[in-house]
Amino acid sequence: MVISTIKKLPQSGIHVTAEIQSTLFESYRTKALKHLGESVEIPGFRKGFAPENIITKHLGEMTVLEQMADFAINDAYPKIITEHKFDPIGHPKITITKIAKGNPLTFTLETATIPEIILPDYKKIATNVPRPEGIEVTEKDADDVIAEFLKSRAEKVEGEKEPKIPELTDDFVKTLGEFSDVIQFKEKIKENVRLEKIRTTEEKRRIEILDALIAQSTIELTEIIIEEEIRRLLERLKHDLSGLNITLEGYLKNLKKTEDDLKKEWRPEAEKRGKLELILGEIALKEKVAPSEEELSSEIQKIMKDDGGKKLDQSRVRLYLTQAMTNQKVVTFLESLGHSF
Repeated sequence: MVISTIKKLPQSGIHVTAEIQSTLFESYRTKALKHLGESVEIPGFRKGFAPENIITKHLGEMTVLEQMADFAINDAYPKIITEHKFDPIGHPKITITKIAKGNPLTFTLETATIPEIILPDYKKIATNVPRPEGIEVTEKDADDVIAEFLKSRAEKVEGEKEPKIPELTDDFVKTLGEFSDVIQFKEKIKENVRLEKIRTTEEKRRIEILDALIAQSTIELTEIIIEEEIRRLLERLKHDLSGLNITLEGYLKNLKKTEDDLKKEWRPEAEKRGKLELILGEIALKEKVAPSEEELSSEIQKIMKDDGGKKLDQSRVRLYLTQAMTNQKVVTFLESLGHSF
């Protein structure tokens, strides 16, 4: 049984005090030990095959209790939301206040609910942002791209100081793909330049629309929302760095900065992102915009089929994708207002 009380905080904040009774808390021990046993190396045992008492002795009772708490709180949180009927934003800030074998688990959590949002006339804003009446590609545009491309294909010739840039001939372009001659190659370059100009122009217009929405909306942004956006930025940075085999510590050392320095620098961007998330969500409600079940299921399956996806909680993947896909549909809706090329 989960017992919880709720208190409202300033700026649409919520503070919850909760207790998971000892019998229910203890019921998570087997699940916690199984999870820990599958992720830790214990001498003399294959992963996932060590007895529970060996896992506990190897890792320590507190590690087991903390994993139990993680599972228990994850299950309890949706029930607390349903019981007290609030709509949280982002990840709650959880603090365990009492944890011991054979005792109830007590904890507090703080989160934010959707604050009051006063939207401007978003349709008018999107329509009034200047729209291009056509995208032109000049001969110079194409020639500049071709010149840079030829430079990239330059080869070092023995006895020459400068690499030799290839000539643009029919024979040369035939080696690059299914081109019959230079004229056809140039036409393809022009089309690529045009598509890139369209993409750049669309991106610029999108930013103008969203910036105008943020500037003209009235939102009392809570600190929890800002902290959540900073957390997301930090997680993204860690993910990007891991792909380069760079640690966050090494990255910060190279910059001569601390994690707190980054968070301070990111704060304006976090505030902007937090406001935009709320604005798009409010427009989605007003315009009844949401992904279809077919669209959502298709994207969920793509993620869950990946090796990394197999370890993810499908309900959390669904929640994330629902929000991300809804936001994208709202942005597409705004861009479509008076948009033409």
